[in-house]
Amino acid sequence: MPSFSRRALLATGAGAMLGLAVPAAARAAEAAGPFGRFGSPAARLTPRTLYVHPGGLGDHMSVRAAVSAAGGSGWTLVLAPGTYRETVSVSAARTGMTWIGASEDAADVVVVYDNAAGTPRPDGTPYGTTGSATTTVQADGFTAHWVTFANDFLRGDLPGNPGTQAVALKVQGDRSAFWHCRFLGHQDTLYADSMALDHFARQYFAHCHVEGDVDFVFGRAVAVFEHCRFHTLLREDRTDAPLGFVFAPSTARANPYGFLAARCRVTSEAPDGHYKLARPWVPGSDPTAWPSLVVRESVLAAGTDAVAPYANMRDAHPWQQQRFAEFRNTGPGARITVPENRPQLAPDQATTATRAAYLGDWDPRTTRCP
Repeated sequence: MPSFSRRALLATGAGAMLGLAVPAAARAAEAAGPFGRFGSPAARLTPRTLYVHPGGLGDHMSVRAAVSAAGGSGWTLVLAPGTYRETVSVSAARTGMTWIGASEDAADVVVVYDNAAGTPRPDGTPYGTTGSATTTVQADGFTAHWVTFANDFLRGDLPGNPGTQAVALKVQGDRSAFWHCRFLGHQDTLYADSMALDHFARQYFAHCHVEGDVDFVFGRAVAVFEHCRFHTLLREDRTDAPLGFVFAPSTARANPYGFLAARCRVTSEAPDGHYKLARPWVPGSDPTAWPSLVVRESVLAAGTDAVAPYANMRDAHPWQQQRFAEFRNTGPGARITVPENRPQLAPDQATTATRAAYLGDWDPRTTRCP
């Protein structure tokens, strides 16, 4: 999908434009009503279930209003198909919240806004990267199913402004799980973070689609991605390689685990070799960060630079001194032509690069939607 067409795509909600087939379950859910098999205001799943419908057929017409109404823990929001153009924040007090896209197709339920780091607030100050997020989740135990989190800011919206970071989702809570969700943006799409430097938030993403260009999966969380697709975009503002980077972890030095991508795909609409797999982010707020990334048993398309898949963000923190490794990846972007540029895990090391090792006593599969 060319980047310039995203706004049209989100306006129509046309999942077919992304090549995502509408499953039979989604068609059946639509026939059952705007909330599918997940009840309705007249027949709630539980007393702590709220229904959101942009046309007024639910308890609330916006996701933000429903979140505000859901004080305390354990609320479920069922979102009817629609494009919800708003910013949403789930505070730390709203633990155990679940969002469900009622049609069971993430292309139908889109939460989107277009703030960027350089966008001026009403008082004239810029939002910054964190403030640009369309959705911010600080609560522990958050789960989402079949929801699109998007930021449709385009670089041309702020010509000449370097603040082009535009976050779709910033998630900081521990035990945060995302199933069959989409994360759409350009730079800094998915911010997998934590509430504090010494708080090792664990996050899980299964069967998700993430797309962008520069550092579009970044942060210091312990984040496990399984069976996900990372899609790199063309850019209108430049044509020379590299166009961008998929991962930019900023793992705290004391944290033994960072990002793990297992049995995933990295696809591209860019020319061959025009994307790096990762670069390390050592932020000014944590100059001792030791970024960690493992990509294993994944398929890397030709858009990934096979010769030199990693790069420095700053020369003071060379990627070779970070915790970057691969294991049994395949595809043209995974060819090992310069071994020193592609650190590999030994089989015994790979036994510790697993969902269970990274997430410890939390099994996210218990959050799978019935």
